[in-house]
Amino acid sequence: MYKIDLPSEEVPKKWYNINPDLPVEMPMPQNSENESQLENLPKVFSQGVLDQEFSMDRYIKIPKEVREIYMRIGRPTPLYRAKGLEEKLSTPAKIYYKREDTSPTGSHKLNSAIAQAYYAKKEGVELLTTETGAGQWGTALSLACSMMDMDCRIYMVRVSYDQKPFRKSIMEIYDGEVHASPSKSTEYGRKILEKDPDTPGSLGIAISEAMEDALKDEKTKYSLGSVLNHVMLHQTVIGQELKKQLEIAEEEPDVFIGCVGGGSNFAGSAYPLIKDKLDGKSDCQFIGVEPSSCPTLTKGEYKYDFGDTNGFTPLLKMFTLGHDFIAPSVHAGGLRYHGMSPQISLLVNEGIIEPRSASQKEIFESGTLFAKSEGVVPAPETNHALKVAIDEAKKCKETGEEKTIVVNFSGHGLLDLKGYAGYLENNLE
Repeated sequence: MYKIDLPSEEVPKKWYNINPDLPVEMPMPQNSENESQLENLPKVFSQGVLDQEFSMDRYIKIPKEVREIYMRIGRPTPLYRAKGLEEKLSTPAKIYYKREDTSPTGSHKLNSAIAQAYYAKKEGVELLTTETGAGQWGTALSLACSMMDMDCRIYMVRVSYDQKPFRKSIMEIYDGEVHASPSKSTEYGRKILEKDPDTPGSLGIAISEAMEDALKDEKTKYSLGSVLNHVMLHQTVIGQELKKQLEIAEEEPDVFIGCVGGGSNFAGSAYPLIKDKLDGKSDCQFIGVEPSSCPTLTKGEYKYDFGDTNGFTPLLKMFTLGHDFIAPSVHAGGLRYHGMSPQISLLVNEGIIEPRSASQKEIFESGTLFAKSEGVVPAPETNHALKVAIDEAKKCKETGEEKTIVVNFSGHGLLDLKGYAGYLENNLE
């Protein structure tokens, strides 16, 4: 089988919550000294997602309205076999990729954007404010808010704002209001610009700006595209579909690979498979791949830190490079984050997930090879997963092992061509 589709009715009816199945208890968020960030959470987030954030229910029902929109935007997404890539590599391995790039906005991000906009709308929220790195999350939330007849304000990390101007155009088509971050629209943005007018910005700064808006207006809530438990939860529609598709293909995954920045696409596709491993039903290897220029899991510390730069968020137990970290201006903007999902951090710390890193030049090399083999141009973020998938397939060629390698193809790269041009012209940093 080269392509495995599921009918619309197979869209999952519940999200999977990994919290009750974690091998050790999840460390809870904390206030910093003399501050009360936890008390601000209801001011910032809708109650619907806050309830999910701390839930210990293994499965949480997907509202009918959300599930219907999932079907409208093309869920379930297809699973493809990368036969062309296998032949290019002359490997005995079988490589499958779950195509989240087929969504209207080109990535997996809509799965959570729709849910978060739905819960906010139910509570009478008029404006959702957020951050975005490469623009996939800002694009998804803009569309979700448009569907729910709400306003959306996006703080886009300055370097990505400059690198990817057509991302801004798409957000504006969906009526999103886009600001380069740090901006002059917030107190915190102005403070950062006073210190360093030429800063490339960071996701931590953009989060601070978006949260400042939410704290100032009771009709405004903040929406996060990754990191927190409820975002991981919403994305598990991917992994639940994937399990059914692998069963149809009569495949047991030996290696699962996804890119990791804040963790949402990896968690959503891997958690239902990880449950099988935690239950003793699978021996699959799970690999999360990050940029070597932003090595949160491979070189960061597992400790409590803020999710944003200004300290609006509670302290989260996670792998972190420090909340003041400013990543180099690589093209994988969705992976330039100082921290990591607390759930994924715990699973890495417990040895369930293996972290790896890859450089910018080698990920574009892998993405170009994939495009020539399969015809699909991957996002720079997705290229990190593909790079390691290619490495693993080459190992199989050396050993003769017929492993089944599964990749979450988190997004397309058709709005990331400046990065590809830099690779083809041999002028990437």
